[in-house]
Order: sequence, then structure tokens, then C-alpha cells
Amino acid sequence: MKKILLSALLLLMGSYGFAQNIDSIAVEAPKKKIPMFKGVKYGVRGGLNISNLDFKEHPPMANKHRNSIYFGAFAEIALSKKVAVSPELQFSAEGANEETLHLDYIQMPVLMNFRITEKISAGLGPQVSLKVHKYEDGVKNFGYSGVAGVTYKINYALFADVRYTYGIRNIFDEKLNMEAINTNIQIGVGYKF
Repeated sequence: MKKILLSALLLLMGSYGFAQNIDSIAVEAPKKKIPMFKGVKYGVRGGLNISNLDFKEHPPMANKHRNSIYFGAFAEIALSKKVAVSPELQFSAEGANEETLHLDYIQMPVLMNFRITEKISAGLGPQVSLKVHKYEDGVKNFGYSGVAGVTYKINYALFADVRYTYGIRNIFDEKLNMEAINTNIQIGVGYKF
């Protein structure tokens, strides 16, 4: 019986000490500022587009690739030393070389970037596009794509990158009875402020 009482008394004293320790942690915790993100950087990027339309069947017109440009701005939000999320806003001239197939977009890619080495990182994510310049031309006003890319850090601010974009859905309106997706390669440089 004495052993049971002694054990209960020790258990009670231990739990009282533990509760006091938790109270002191709770009081001190609000004083510490724990950053939600490790850091946020902003920047600009731009370069060359090499784009084309990938038709499901034989295209009804010449379907040569289009060389054009892209430019935009981004934010890079570090989640850890190796992972960052990067929302962007960019103008990108895509489509095919035929003038009727020129597709100019305002795009918003959101990439999850993974640092592989000190200089190299890879990114992957979705992209939504809003067509500008042409309306009621048989091409849908919104496009959806998947983006993958590799970035090489030249110095603390300057970098070079290569990206591949692959469309997820048909770019043409159903009434045209044609199916094609937009594909694009971006080769460019950027600067982080």
C-alpha cells in the first residue's frame, strides 16, 4: 500500500512540474517571432520562345514553329533551404508561325522549385493563360498548361533558365472540329532583386 501511495505522489509531483514547464513555454512563445517563410525575393525574366501547335490529326494548314519573345516578373518565396514556390506574371507570344495561329497570352505560372545543387534548381507546376490581341477567332480565350524547367544561377542575382510548357486541353472551339494543344520552349535570363 505504501508503494502505491508513494508512486501516486511521485506521479502527481511530476505532472505538476510538467504543467509548470508548459505554462512557462506558453508565456514565452508569443515573444518569439517565427517567420512563416524563410525569405521572399522578386525579379524579372525574359527571352526567346520556340512554340508550336501539336495537332491531333493532320493540320489543315502549314504548321511551322513560331520564334517569339516572353517577358515578365516573379516572386520567389523560400519555404526551406531547398524548396521555394514562385508565382509569376508574364507576356508570352506563342502558337504557330502562320499569322492566324499566333497566340499571344498573359500567363500566370506557379512553380514549385527544388534546389538540386548550389547553382542548379528544377521547377514544376501549373500555368493558366489568358489570350490577348484576338477575339472570336475560333481559339479559346483561356489555356491551361503544365510547366517544367531548369534554372542555372550565374551569380547572386543573375540566372539563366530553360522551360518546357505543354498544353492540357484543346485550344480550338468545339465548333471548328479541330484539336490541337500549344507547346512551348522558353530560353532566357532573369534577374533577382
